[in-house]
Amino acid sequence: MLSEQIRSFLEAPRFAVLATINLDGTPHQSVVWYDVQGDEIMMNTAEGRVKFKNVERDSRISVCIEDGYRYLTITGTAIMIDDQAVAQADAAILATRYFPQEVADAWVTKFQSQQRVTLRMTIDRVVTYGCDE
Repeated sequence: MLSEQIRSFLEAPRFAVLATINLDGTPHQSVVWYDVQGDEIMMNTAEGRVKFKNVERDSRISVCIEDGYRYLTITGTAIMIDDQAVAQADAAILATRYFPQEVADAWVTKFQSQQRVTLRMTIDRVVTYGCDE
């Protein structure tokens, strides 16, 4: 589902805006780190946050990733993994993706004091503008 051009766009450590559905049906958005792993988008959060509660209740999510006027939106379903060995390892992968090792290590230390959850997003639909040229 992801073309080579889209994968190339996603490889840059840009931030994604994750949209989840609040209990009252309104959207909730938050900026997140992500990584493309095969045909899934991997994200990570702390247990108890609004996005965690929303995905726990309704697994439909969307992310938007932009670079000026180039952007893409991916819609799909999230699977939550609360196994701490997996979630902490995924958090470390993301920290290393976005920061030099010394800074990433500080993030990993912070994450170790939290109950982390990995969100693995299946990709149902991709909409792009300027990313697949």
